[in-house]
Amino acid sequence: MTQGPTYRSRPPRPPGNLEREESKLWRWLLLFMVLLAVALAGLLWERLDNIPYSLRAIPIGVLVLSVLFAAYAYGRRREVSELKGLLHGLQEHVGAAPSEEQLDQLSQVIMRSQRSFKELIDSFDEPACAVSLDGTVRTVNKRVADLTGLTFSELVNRKIYDFVEEPTREEVERGLGRFLDKKRWAGTVRLRLKNSSRPLYFDCVVNGIVKGDEVVGASVLGRDVTEQREKELRFTELFETLQEGVYFSTPDGQLLDANPALVRMLGFADKGDLLAVAPAALNFDPGQQPVLGRAIDDRGGVRTREVKLRKKDERPAVFLDSSRAVWDTAGNIIRYQGTLVDITEKRNMERELAQQEEFRSRLLESFPDLILVVDLAERYTFVSSRALDLLGYPPGEMLGKKISDLEDHSPDLASLYHIIVSGQQAFSSAEFGAKHRDGNWRTMRAAGSQLVDGEGKISGVIISVRDITIERKLEQQVVQSERLAAMGAMIGGVAHELNNPLTSILGVSELLQDTETNETSRKQLAMLQQQARRAAEIVQNLTYFSRPPAPGKSRINLVEIVERTLNLHAYSLRKNNITVDFLKEPGVPYALGDPHQLMQVFLNLIVNAEQAIREAREKGTLRIRLGRGEGSVWVSFHDDGPGIPKENLSSIFDPFYTTKRPGRGTGLGLSICKSVMKEHSGSVEAMNAPDGGAVFTVTLPVSPVG
Repeated sequence: MTQGPTYRSRPPRPPGNLEREESKLWRWLLLFMVLLAVALAGLLWERLDNIPYSLRAIPIGVLVLSVLFAAYAYGRRREVSELKGLLHGLQEHVGAAPSEEQLDQLSQVIMRSQRSFKELIDSFDEPACAVSLDGTVRTVNKRVADLTGLTFSELVNRKIYDFVEEPTREEVERGLGRFLDKKRWAGTVRLRLKNSSRPLYFDCVVNGIVKGDEVVGASVLGRDVTEQREKELRFTELFETLQEGVYFSTPDGQLLDANPALVRMLGFADKGDLLAVAPAALNFDPGQQPVLGRAIDDRGGVRTREVKLRKKDERPAVFLDSSRAVWDTAGNIIRYQGTLVDITEKRNMERELAQQEEFRSRLLESFPDLILVVDLAERYTFVSSRALDLLGYPPGEMLGKKISDLEDHSPDLASLYHIIVSGQQAFSSAEFGAKHRDGNWRTMRAAGSQLVDGEGKISGVIISVRDITIERKLEQQVVQSERLAAMGAMIGGVAHELNNPLTSILGVSELLQDTETNETSRKQLAMLQQQARRAAEIVQNLTYFSRPPAPGKSRINLVEIVERTLNLHAYSLRKNNITVDFLKEPGVPYALGDPHQLMQVFLNLIVNAEQAIREAREKGTLRIRLGRGEGSVWVSFHDDGPGIPKENLSSIFDPFYTTKRPGRGTGLGLSICKSVMKEHSGSVEAMNAPDGGAVFTVTLPVSPVG
């Protein structure tokens, strides 16, 4: 009888081993749950105060992981049960070879168990691995493989230092002793792989794998915080490099942190010194609440205000403070964060600008002229207070109005504006009649110039207006005085010419009357003689009338008289670009004379010099000097005009003698000056200067002391 093949059976595994495996599985389950809870507490312990709302879903995640692990454990227990059943069946057939079906079933259960465990680990979003103490990788999840770019088989059973450059082996071995003592470590790890230059950051929990009482390896669970850490680094760099001061403070104003800019602003050399300062010590005004703190009932919203702080050197500094509250998860305010911008210099500049603006305003208001600023729309944008005196309009009533909006506006003023704003002339002047609000007409002289902006473009016109009504009346009086003086000189000449024939008529009539015997002829000669005497008396009266009256002489200061005359004619000189060089000689004695008539003499000489310069060039200089002689005082007027032709020097003081164009002069001015100075026992002389121009010198007697 042929016997079938006999199988040599392997000694069966004692059933107690399966119970131990099952018990070991449940211990792993309990250990995993404990480690997971410890890891969660370790990750969140120091961040409970600052945890964002987005991380509050972690408990739900823990619950989901627990359910998944429970399902996995349940599957593993079923697999163990199946193994136990198979083993029990094998034990019942001790000595018999296992069937292929049994072997297949056993292999499938083992493979399914391994696959389920790997799927569970790979389902973790965070990297997890197990390594031996010598750095050999025992297992990794899919997240680790994705990070390294290697497969599972390429990672397992290799040294971790083959693909990790940082932390180095030396760094790990330095901390290995403490880890073996505590069998646990948690913290942030900087990781840099050899195939990447970018450093990664992980919050890790490392637990020891214990066999018996000996730690044989470590399980590592990490959470990728690279993006968060990079944001923190960027925030730190920004915090350190900002030019504005950044601070964190408690609700009562105690500084918790400050950036270097704020430390410099407050004059401290070290941040520690600043943080150690009491909140009240930063207050510049004693007795106030800490300026960086807030009241108890403050809601913590954004607050922007100006504060004054005390610097380390006790000087005040003005800051623009903008701050808001930071709340914890319970909604309580735990601190304030804000920025401080030093605006001390800005406020000082604003104060200086305000002072300059006040000075400018006071300066404009003190001008005797009316100052107007007209924009490109022909509207008044600035009107000085002189408008009320000159035109009868308050400045506020004119602002915003056009030139043509004012009642009885002057076309000449509008024409002056258009000439300047169109660019035809950068500077121009005009005289016009203006009606005061009270109904009186006044004579005005306006001078305007272009007003440009920062880019050099015309933005308007600035016009100064002066009331020259009195000046025009004075000029008319001077003209009238010249006419009267001319008439007097003419009458004097005519009287002188009439005296000779009248004297002859009187003498001949007397001789004829003595020799004539005819009564009728004698009567006729007597009547002729009578009328001749009458004519002589009339001529004598005319001569007396034409002679300048004796002035009311007094003790006068020639410097003041010249200054008054220059002030009277200052505008015309300035308009014609004539510079006056008036050297006030100290110690000049007082003169004796009539100030009003001397002003007329000086004015005539100044006007003549002005006209002479204008005929030769566009601008010039009039030099006025004073001095003293033997019992006399002199004043000289030296212009840089063309001078006086030599052939005219002997005739310029004659009445009606002039070299000016028709309509420009009467030829009586110098004649009147000569007559006035003669009555003052003085003189007026003319000569040409060696360096060009004409020099007129007026000499007066010195006033006796007393």
